[in-house]
Amino acid sequence: MSDHLAIAQWHSATAHDWAVAPRFNPVDRWYHRLAVADDHEVWLLTWLPGQATEIHDHGGSSGAFFVHSGDLTEDTVSTVGGRPRIVSRELGEGVGRRFGGHHIHRIVNNGIRPAVSVHVYGPALTSMTKYRLGPDGLEVLTVERAGAEW
Repeated sequence: MSDHLAIAQWHSATAHDWAVAPRFNPVDRWYHRLAVADDHEVWLLTWLPGQATEIHDHGGSSGAFFVHSGDLTEDTVSTVGGRPRIVSRELGEGVGRRFGGHHIHRIVNNGIRPAVSVHVYGPALTSMTKYRLGPDGLEVLTVERAGAEW
């Protein structure tokens, strides 16, 4: 099994070899797949201030992400006593973290400058479920499929 965080760090450190330069889109977050291997894939994502993901999982894939530049906040959803709880963590430039196949989170750029991050998923993403926190707990909004929604 690959060390997803080490792969993300390596891709960040070799930014001069990226096939594309990071782009920033004021309407939607920008992303581009940098690499794919038998056991993982690598994505480059950009974040303008205020841009965020919805609460989501990675369809059973584990992985890691690494903040190449800027600052990001990760809100991780955990269940305590049957009720979902959000724990926030600030991740600055040069910081990353691993996550398992059952990880549910949201990432947001709460900072004042753009951010760039490198994400590694193993195996490659096939689906992502988006959620919301409702009065009855975590509720499924949509299930997106690779090749259809991204």
